[in-house]
Amino acid sequence: MAKADPIRVRDLLSRERVRTDLTASSKKSLLDQLAAEFGSDRPDLDEREVFQTLLRREQLGSTAVGHGVALPHGRLAGLERPLGAFTRLADPADFDAIDDQPVTLVFALLVPDEENEQHLQVLARLARMFDDGDFRDRLLQASEGELYDLLVGKDDEMAGQ
Repeated sequence: MAKADPIRVRDLLSRERVRTDLTASSKKSLLDQLAAEFGSDRPDLDEREVFQTLLRREQLGSTAVGHGVALPHGRLAGLERPLGAFTRLADPADFDAIDDQPVTLVFALLVPDEENEQHLQVLARLARMFDDGDFRDRLLQASEGELYDLLVGKDDEMAGQ
């Protein structure tokens, strides 16, 4: 059986799910706002269910990966393909990161319930993207309108390597 092409950032994100104005007083508040972001262009998604999915995973251990980045994620029954939402927080928020740094860059990921391998591949790809300090700096300086193109462009650049 042929291996499926890897999921790309352009397949996960929409411009509507890229924001810079979210503020979070807590991790739960941020997850709740991210759940609403998924609903911004996917009204078929139950925001409460998305929130619970992200929260359940977060309760297993923080999804903050260091350097001010968090990758909250979870599996959602009934989802036909992976979806992402990205935010650069207006103010850094505590996310119980492994390096004790507050997070500013957050890429949330939802994957179909049965897609374990795909889930891990996408998370690994995102972790590699955000491991690049220059890239993180560009995201921190970019306008909201530039963020989508930066994220997609970095993924395209990595795919060509």
